Amino acid sequence: MSLENELNIRFKTLQQMAVVNIRHTSNLISNFQNSFMAEFDISMPQFNILRILRGAGEPLNVHTVKERMIEKSPNTTRLMDKLIDKGLIDRVRCESDRRVVYVTITEEGLDVLKKIDESPGMITLFPTSLSDEEAQLLCQLLDKLREEYK
Repeated sequence: MSLENELNIRFKTLQQMAVVNIRHTSNLISNFQNSFMAEFDISMPQFNILRILRGAGEPLNVHTVKERMIEKSPNTTRLMDKLIDKGLIDRVRCESDRRVVYVTITEEGLDVLKKIDESPGMITLFPTSLSDEEAQLLCQLLDKLREEYK
């Protein structure tokens, strides 16, 4: 079904329709991913933090984690506090500069990521209806569009 029919809207330009389509599709994907992550008692931003820390393989300062996040959020510290409360990450103060705080993923955090990675539902987080060529084209178009907003 086309976006115009689905939303019962007529757009003035194809560019306007494209941006609304991106926002609408992003919202659908976000809702689906959030429902999936709820099974593991974490949110998508918390999942993103865990993946950043696992990929780093070493403690990172909070500022670096914020920079690497897909969805920039003013409440990243609160998200990290919740992960600490769940025992999924640890916070450590820098010995030489007490103002600097490092975070690291715990074994429990690694276990949660492993369960997510091995979950049959994990594959549904990514579109299977796009061929490799279509996915590459979509990425190129989104890269081009993102350049306009930098």
